[in-house]
Amino acid sequence: MKKVVMVVPVLALALSGTTACATKKFVRTSVGEVNSKVDTLSKSVEENQERTKANEAKIADVDQRATAAAAAADQKAGQAGQRADAAYTAAEAVNSKATALEKASKRIVYEVVLSEDKGNFKFGKAAMPDETKAEIDTLVQKLKAEPNGAFIEIEGHTDSSGTPEGNYRLGMQRAENVKRYIYEQHQVPLHRINVISYGEDKPIAPNKTRDGRAQNRRVVIKVLT
Repeated sequence: MKKVVMVVPVLALALSGTTACATKKFVRTSVGEVNSKVDTLSKSVEENQERTKANEAKIADVDQRATAAAAAADQKAGQAGQRADAAYTAAEAVNSKATALEKASKRIVYEVVLSEDKGNFKFGKAAMPDETKAEIDTLVQKLKAEPNGAFIEIEGHTDSSGTPEGNYRLGMQRAENVKRYIYEQHQVPLHRINVISYGEDKPIAPNKTRDGRAQNRRVVIKVLT
């Protein structure tokens, strides 16, 4: 019986030692895995931070470029507006000189301006409104009363909307419609009526405003000797 009692403690100690070793090994392995995961997460966080910094730098660069582009666009728009004003001023000066030369070479007996701001020709339209007929009738009476063989000159004008070619055609259509009315209603000989289209080339007001464009959409009828 004593021999059996002595064997049991020895086996218990052996098993206890083996379990302790296994536990320490397991702990070391687990700790190593945890440390590896922590290192991986730390590296991932650092990489994300670097990417965030890079993106913030790119966004700041894009903002700076957009701001610079907007400023440049505003500057160009301002310069374009200044050039348009200068062009209008130059055109007005040329028109004044042309009018002066015209008056020096031939006498204007009577003149009528039919423009949209007076309720006449509408935007993009060539049809002659009824409101113009009374003015034309009065003009023709002046023509018939002129003893020196006066004739009629009809000018078609437009604003600057659309293409120059399209505006030239529209101005001519307006002038031709007025010519047809004078010929058919008052039997004025066609050889005494001359039509011309200036399109958008001879504005009398800036095309930057609605009112200015309405004034430029017009037909000018002149009785000349």
